[in-house]
Amino acid sequence: MPELNTIHIAAAIIMDEKDRLLLVRKRGTAFYMQPGGKIEQGEDAQSALIRELKEELNLEFIHEELTPVGEFTEVAANEPDHQVHASMFSIKKCMLRVQPAAEIEEFIWLTPSDITSRQLAPLTANKIIPLVWPL
Repeated sequence: MPELNTIHIAAAIIMDEKDRLLLVRKRGTAFYMQPGGKIEQGEDAQSALIRELKEELNLEFIHEELTPVGEFTEVAANEPDHQVHASMFSIKKCMLRVQPAAEIEEFIWLTPSDITSRQLAPLTANKIIPLVWPL
């Protein structure tokens, strides 16, 4: 098996007051995933996530609202021959007004009962779902 190229991203686990998980789907793709995006050169993971959430969902956060969860690596959902290495942060906020912008086509608030009816990115399905809703 060829070695996969790595994409470094920062992403968020955002839960609402009903214990639903915010997921996004990028334009022209099928997979739902955590909001976030690529970390640019010279940028730390928290700053990248704050920038991406503003650009993609018109959500504004400050560094203190982001709680580090961990580092996760998984096969990339939309880039063949790539894997993502994600710096994951948790954000606990209720009453968010999500407004998709940039490359985001759709967002959903996922519940445990919705898991099998949605096509989830490998990182979301294999690493994040078991973390937020353990069996």
